Amino acid sequence: MMKKIAFSLLLVFCASIAFAQNDNWAVGFKAGEPSGLNIRKYFNNIHAIDVTIGTYGGVMSKNRRYRGDDGEYRNTGLSIQAHYLWQTPFFNSEAVHIYYGLGGQVNSRRSYPKRLAGEYEKNISLGGSALGGVEYFIPNNRISVFLEGGTYLELLPRPFYLSPNISAGVRFNL
Repeated sequence: MMKKIAFSLLLVFCASIAFAQNDNWAVGFKAGEPSGLNIRKYFNNIHAIDVTIGTYGGVMSKNRRYRGDDGEYRNTGLSIQAHYLWQTPFFNSEAVHIYYGLGGQVNSRRSYPKRLAGEYEKNISLGGSALGGVEYFIPNNRISVFLEGGTYLELLPRPFYLSPNISAGVRFNL
């Protein structure tokens, strides 16, 4: 089900990009926590919507206890993450912007509870996330690079499971 949702969102965003105005959209890749395809829609150089479709748990949350002593994550799962961002030039620079925002994240992973003796159960988790970062727009180029960090706070099925998010990437500005 998670793959179908991710594929549907990807198709919607790709179709939207085809009709986008110049410099309003960016598409790239993010590596870290989470990793994957990154799509950003800019609004009047002040706001943006940022969506990442990819994997989660491969860097900072692999082999991590989950639900107390009952079990752990041992693998990487699928993830969809979306944020509403506020951005501003860093010290009035045209090339460097800082941004921060709030959003949510849906993950699909396997957990290995002790009660199942080595077997796993699939978990769909839902939570809120906060994000902050810096983006450098290479002068006379359509490429930007970014570094960002934040946190994910799971609400379901395990309330208050906290996981750090940190990633870097590159985007092509359309």
